[in-house]
Amino acid sequence: MTKTYLSLIAALAVAAPAAAQEIRDNANAVTTQGSAGDTIVVTANRTATPIGRVGQSITVLDADIIRERQAQSVSDLLRTVPGVTIARNGGVGTSTSVFIRGAESDQTVALIDGVKLNDPSSTGGSYNFGNLLIGNIERIEVLRGPSSVIWGSQAIGGVVNLITTQPTEKLTVNARGEYGYRDTAQGVVNIAGKAGPLSASAGGGYFRTDGISAFNEDRGGTEKDGYRNYGANLNLNLAITDAISVDARGYYSNGRVGIDGFPAPTFAFGDTREYGKTRDLIGYGGLNVALFDGALRNRFGYARTDTRRRNYDPDGTPVETFAGDGDNTRLEYQGVADIMDAVQATFGVEREVSRFTSSSYGGPETVGRARIFSVYGQVSVTPVVGLTLTGGARQDDHNLFGGKTSLAGSGVYSPNGGATTLRASYSEGFKAPTLYQLQSEYGNAALTPERAKGWDAGVTQRALDGAVEASATYFHRNSRDLINFISCPAPLTGICTGRPNGTYDNVARATAEGVEVGITLRPVEPLRFQANYSWIDAENRSAGTANFGRKLVRRPSQSVNASIDYRWPFGLETGATVTSVGSSFDTANNSRKVQGYVLADIRAAVPITQQVQVYGRVENLFDEQSETIFRYGTYGRAAYVGVRLSY
Repeated sequence: MTKTYLSLIAALAVAAPAAAQEIRDNANAVTTQGSAGDTIVVTANRTATPIGRVGQSITVLDADIIRERQAQSVSDLLRTVPGVTIARNGGVGTSTSVFIRGAESDQTVALIDGVKLNDPSSTGGSYNFGNLLIGNIERIEVLRGPSSVIWGSQAIGGVVNLITTQPTEKLTVNARGEYGYRDTAQGVVNIAGKAGPLSASAGGGYFRTDGISAFNEDRGGTEKDGYRNYGANLNLNLAITDAISVDARGYYSNGRVGIDGFPAPTFAFGDTREYGKTRDLIGYGGLNVALFDGALRNRFGYARTDTRRRNYDPDGTPVETFAGDGDNTRLEYQGVADIMDAVQATFGVEREVSRFTSSSYGGPETVGRARIFSVYGQVSVTPVVGLTLTGGARQDDHNLFGGKTSLAGSGVYSPNGGATTLRASYSEGFKAPTLYQLQSEYGNAALTPERAKGWDAGVTQRALDGAVEASATYFHRNSRDLINFISCPAPLTGICTGRPNGTYDNVARATAEGVEVGITLRPVEPLRFQANYSWIDAENRSAGTANFGRKLVRRPSQSVNASIDYRWPFGLETGATVTSVGSSFDTANNSRKVQGYVLADIRAAVPITQQVQVYGRVENLFDEQSETIFRYGTYGRAAYVGVRLSY
């Protein structure tokens, strides 16, 4: 299998080298360039930093890549990132899990414009990427590896940071409409500009599709499970003075998706008329104050995430089968101090309160609340040209389980002005027990945080004035005190006292190690080729259990992604992406395997005028029959056409 993947990369590399792409500047310094031409990233250090000064592994999908790929959902882009795999319960809009470097899906921090998206009402506290469409997202940063010093709880696998369209100096209007497979239609619009001291960006979108059967159509599914979503985004900045400004940001998403279940009388998985509704409301307000000619930048913020979920079965009694509400509020202060030219410090204080309510089939309502107070600090030092060292610590105090300290350190060194870059990092992550695990009818108030320690090391080599760039990274992570649901047979003693239906306990351990290899070729300006290969070995290391040494569920050990894009002299843009994912196991004892698959997508776009572009794509060109989860369907060959307007 490995030889097949490597041969695929080699063949595409010979067929299609790639060109450099320009990085678009903006007022927030999110996509500007450093002095050495480095991309600026914000996720690694929670402040704008040239990527050449970052010792951790990070991938950036910028506005050009997002536009070229023409993806509908964020998860379709994330599956092309090294070390990232996804699993989805059917078509667009269904429950979608994102796994980074073999970690659990609920060990991924998801952010939109810097605000956490986790859902306190979900069992594992994770965010469902199924309801997250591209819409007006113009940049995605994926940080791989434990990152709790900066981002707190859940950052064991990594961080996915989504950045919506930012305000612009001049008035800009961008819109697109699309139609295709199974009556899929979407429309997106965004308006940005500046009037005096006020900068603004606002937009909205609508998406609908008849979809496919969540129960795999190749296994007998016949009823289509459609999806509908409408949403909006808002970003405001008011410059009161040169040193003081006020931010306000908001994001709204409302989705309805068909799902399949276990209908009577056989209660075997199959078609049902069930559906779910999810409403996400995210808001942020902040005050920015720069002191000492900008050497000390302070941010005072308030953020809230409010998620409402409902499931319905029109053929059941009661009709409402699940109701869940999760609310997360955060007060925070962050400071960034340029102590001297070679030393920068980032520090902050956070207070987060989470609440949830849930009920099933009209039963009694479960209610929970928790508070966590955090203090963190990180220092980056550049003692000599080309070398940056970063270290930090975080202390979290949870009102139920107590305190947790996290540490991290990294280094990046280039001896030749960026031609060769060596990176290494050590980092720790933790995940607080969820409200459901602590306070539901199955809850255990004695739970402690899940913990992880990981390190990675890698090298990036650039040649021929940037026309060739190759990288390789090795990583290793140990996780302990993982929380699992356990059965409680009689007699009910210890943590099982009063829990005849089971409870949660810190009983599991896991390891993950792997290699990520990438190459980018840019021989001429119009041509760009990118490819990456990931090998991940994620194992259950819970000593004394029946599944010790087994592979973790839904973690493919190998994946390959390759993409080529070419801009023709007369304006036509063409491209293709090939994604190959190896097999995985769908059960903890590895008794049931999900076969690997290869997906090929092609795309094109052509300008009609300077402001109008027509585009189209064919996904799964060869109509590959595949599953990411046993018995759940995926799309066959599908075609879409659309038009973009920009002024």
